[in-house]
Amino acid sequence: MIDWGARAESLLNDLAACSEPGPGVTRLPFTPEHRAAIDLLKTHMETLGLSVALDDAGTLIGRLEGPPGSKTLLTGSHQDSVREGGAYDGIMGVVLPLMALAKLRSERIDLPFSVEVFAFADEEGVRFPTALIGSRALAGTFDASVLSMKDSQGVTLRDAMAAFGLNPEKIGTLARDPGDVIGFVETHIEQGPVLEHADEAIGVVTAICGIERHQIEVIGETGHAGTLPMTGRRDALVGAAAVVAEVDRLGQSIPDLRATVGAFDVEPNVVNAVPRRVRMTAEFRSPDDRTRCDAGKALHRFVREQALRRNLTINVQKTYSQVAQPCDVDLSRRLTLTTTGAGAQGLALPSGATHDASAMADLCPIAMLFVRCREGVSHKPEEFASADDMGLAISALAGFLTSIERQTNLADD
Repeated sequence: MIDWGARAESLLNDLAACSEPGPGVTRLPFTPEHRAAIDLLKTHMETLGLSVALDDAGTLIGRLEGPPGSKTLLTGSHQDSVREGGAYDGIMGVVLPLMALAKLRSERIDLPFSVEVFAFADEEGVRFPTALIGSRALAGTFDASVLSMKDSQGVTLRDAMAAFGLNPEKIGTLARDPGDVIGFVETHIEQGPVLEHADEAIGVVTAICGIERHQIEVIGETGHAGTLPMTGRRDALVGAAAVVAEVDRLGQSIPDLRATVGAFDVEPNVVNAVPRRVRMTAEFRSPDDRTRCDAGKALHRFVREQALRRNLTINVQKTYSQVAQPCDVDLSRRLTLTTTGAGAQGLALPSGATHDASAMADLCPIAMLFVRCREGVSHKPEEFASADDMGLAISALAGFLTSIERQTNLADD
């Protein structure tokens, strides 16, 4: 018996070495570390008999060719990391589908469709203030204006890609024909504690949460902390604190809502002066767009009430919005059946984080498989998924592929 989880762990350890020096893994797009990772993946893909190409968005593509005229199932995830991140986020979703194909090959199972495994260049958005370049290119939603964005060293995305041997001017030609695609399946560590709390190794994602962000500015009046009477104070921080509490209350009281104040800045920020200005953010995430939108509207109502009650000026503006992406019912049903067939309970859960699948949803049906990560830790060197859990995920992915084999035309299923 081949221990596919152990094989995945070995390859992931090798890929983790493709990193800048320092704690954890730092592998940013279009860098020597990126090149080292895709060279290693390319060698592994070729050993499996896949044809390999690097497209002009920097996506490494390993293709298992099916019968002439057959459709293609797309899978994979991203190779890049955050700074001082872990060895599993993103890259595990490239390795496990490769192991699933290797497992089927060892069992002499041929698929009646093509399979492509992607290693996307940039999902995290750490080096440049944009993300999902490769998946948006395939979905036909890439915005060429981001090519002028610069990293912290002043290098534009366009120049970084050109130096990597790509032609960014051709990204617009990479869009796939939806009629040629069965769907996109992404495997990822959960990045949360739900699976661990349920004592489950793997679970099936129901939807990728929608996101909206709000910029809030609270303006009051400063004065000497010792001489300004409490009555009549226009303390911006007191008003901001009420807003923070309300954001938390919304998140605590509304099912399937995540609510966060993540940035907070106070002026003049000295010990003996009443705060005159606070700038802050509020973010809402939910797999249900109406829930998320209602929370945003409730926040704006609360802000107006606080401005009147406390004699403050409070400006609030929604600065970002991304709709939820529900996972495809049929693909998810198949994935659930194969997770239970592999020994899991078929736990269903939403993804609070954004993934390449959210961009691929503009091209084709999507599904996601989550793998338990120890203590829900992600974006840290301590990030970890066990070989046993990954082995179960590989079995589920292999079963998923053969479930499509039994129904060779998914569209007519």
